[in-house]
Amino acid sequence: MTRDHETKYRRATAFQRRLNPIMRRLPLQTLLETTGRTSGLPRRTPVGGRRVGDSFWLVSEFGERAQYIRNIKADPRVRVRIRGRWHTGTAHLLPDDDPAARLRALRSLNSVAVRAIGAGLLTVRIDLDRE
Repeated sequence: MTRDHETKYRRATAFQRRLNPIMRRLPLQTLLETTGRTSGLPRRTPVGGRRVGDSFWLVSEFGERAQYIRNIKADPRVRVRIRGRWHTGTAHLLPDDDPAARLRALRSLNSVAVRAIGAGLLTVRIDLDRE
């Protein structure tokens, strides 16, 4: 990772540490719940993305450096809160997908932010369980 990317990463994570606790409380904020790879406790992260059929797509702005990606690698079973309703599913990391094209397809304010601050983007597809 270049020095510029490292600086972006540090600034973004410092900002997210302050913002995420507030975002998690918003009733319609999309949340990703993973299981902590060390603690085994549920970890909730505000994310942007979009449901397409029986899948939920998102792009991690810092790829495999993101803590929720590390948690997914340890246990791909996750929950996603979409429009206030929880869904269970299995997350798949897609390093061969084009994350920039995926962000354009997802089209949201979050996608703009991810493109602006992201370094090492990684696409994630969550196959939602049938309910």
